[in-house]
Amino acid sequence: MCQPCGCDTAAADTAGAEAPGAAEGVRVYTVEGMTCGHCVNSVSAEVGRVPGVTGVQVDLEAGRVSVSGSGFDDAAIGGAVRDAGYALAAG
Repeated sequence: MCQPCGCDTAAADTAGAEAPGAAEGVRVYTVEGMTCGHCVNSVSAEVGRVPGVTGVQVDLEAGRVSVSGSGFDDAAIGGAVRDAGYALAAG
């Protein structure tokens, strides 16, 4: 796979390549109020419905949610967490 180097040379084989800027990444959020397995399931389900999200991992003990994918934003994740009945920690 061709790595971007700034030389403006097009890749020779772009079949199946994602659009520029569509690289998958992981963002970690702190969620307030999760206390049990039901909380984990609720947050996982709602966040997993956000367009662009391809994976959700909830760490109940740490109160963190790792979200992988591309094309989603913090507001969409915050809305999904609120829909599940919880809140993103400020900061």
